[in-house]
Amino acid sequence: MRKVTGIILSGVLAIVAAGCDYARTSADAPDTLTDGTEDPARVQETKEDAQSEIRQDQLTSDIRAREQRNEVFGEEDIRADSDIESEVRAKLEANIPRSKLTVEAEDGNVVIVGTVPNEREAETIEPLAHEIEGVDSVQVDVNIVPPVGS
Repeated sequence: MRKVTGIILSGVLAIVAAGCDYARTSADAPDTLTDGTEDPARVQETKEDAQSEIRQDQLTSDIRAREQRNEVFGEEDIRADSDIESEVRAKLEANIPRSKLTVEAEDGNVVIVGTVPNEREAETIEPLAHEIEGVDSVQVDVNIVPPVGS
């Protein structure tokens, strides 16, 4: 019974993973690489969610799980597009908590779109993405949307 449950769970996870072909830093980040609209009133709410202790624990856990999986399978140097997307997303979310970004990777080429609250944070996106192993090039297309009251 445990084997059947494991097989079913693996199948469901594979289907879910196949259905998501980009990574987002928040649930309300753009759904596509061309949707860049933003509500300035929600910027503070996004920051609070990204800086919560639970979300930081999730980011740390995601990174640790990826590293362990790559070590087990002996593929530390090989990065799948989905791993690159996930690692770039986690890096951006941890360092730019008020952002709403969508990340897509293909063959080491990363495209990042969305919104950030200021120019300084927009300028940190490309260097942060290049810190991830497997990233060859980064294209950034973000809008600057300051929070309401700024």
